[in-house]
Amino acid sequence: MTESPRKVEVLPIEQYVATLARKRMAAGVLFRDHEDRVLLVEPSYKPTWEIPGGAVDADESPWVAASRELAEELGLDRPAGRLLVVDYVRPQDGRPEGVVFIFDGGHLEEADLPNLVFADGEILSAGFHTIGQARAKVKPLLANRLAAAVEAAHQDVTALCEDGVRVA
Repeated sequence: MTESPRKVEVLPIEQYVATLARKRMAAGVLFRDHEDRVLLVEPSYKPTWEIPGGAVDADESPWVAASRELAEELGLDRPAGRLLVVDYVRPQDGRPEGVVFIFDGGHLEEADLPNLVFADGEILSAGFHTIGQARAKVKPLLANRLAAAVEAAHQDVTALCEDGVRVA
């Protein structure tokens, strides 16, 4: 005798969605010069430097967020390039877990810096730094992520990271 299949109760979509984890997302853009130095920006609102980028807004894709941030922070109107890094970041500093994307912005040079526009006062300055120099200006998590991004650009791959440390 065969048993009849059990009826599985399915949650209404609203209840199911309410059970899902929420993750914050951020997107940044890596620019390098001919010496392979990385472009860092000096924010007006915190002591550590960053790469161009920021939080992904609701209903916004990471690549659109990266392009939007380039326009807002540097006055650059261009799409995000190839994906270099996906970094899973565990909860820290009162922030929930998240996913950070770094896209390839290509090459800029020192001569391009005077053409950058810091329109909204969020960015005070920008400059090129070696990874070693960057480690003194950015949080360790970002320094590790930058090293993974530069390596991924050279290898023509996308690096997967956890808390800035490359895992694949």
